[in-house]
Amino acid sequence: MSLDNRPVYSGGCQCGAVRFHIEGALGDASVCHCRMCQKAFGNFYAPLVSVRQARLTWTRGEPKKFRSSNFAFRGFCGDCGTPLSYEAPDGVALAIAAFDDAEEIAPAMQWGLEGKLPYVDHIHELPGYSTEEDPDAADFINDIVSYQHPDHDTEQWPPENRS
Repeated sequence: MSLDNRPVYSGGCQCGAVRFHIEGALGDASVCHCRMCQKAFGNFYAPLVSVRQARLTWTRGEPKKFRSSNFAFRGFCGDCGTPLSYEAPDGVALAIAAFDDAEEIAPAMQWGLEGKLPYVDHIHELPGYSTEEDPDAADFINDIVSYQHPDHDTEQWPPENRS
């Protein structure tokens, strides 16, 4: 919370070139199944949350924008490609997983059901394993060094002594 008891959120792209800060209550969180959102996110759907009346500030860099239609722009990191925003005449929405604490923002509705892929409702029925349970990953899993930005603000990024 901020000093005036308004909620505060932060987040950004995976490489850290673009970071944002939001002060104030978020609007509706949703997933959109339309084909435009599928392509923009390279995924089954786009999980988005409206910024509404909250104050959005880009604190490091700004998204590069692609005009996906006559009404909307899609914002993304020009360095790593992370999808970040959807901007339309009715406001701005941000990618839920780009938030540092994405688990706090649960979608409450779905849009674009005409584009919904037929298997999406059954993904939870597939067998699931943790990364450590993958026998093919055992040889290299302990040697992985992540170059992704951490889920918190940093003074500078990347660190000077990254190997």
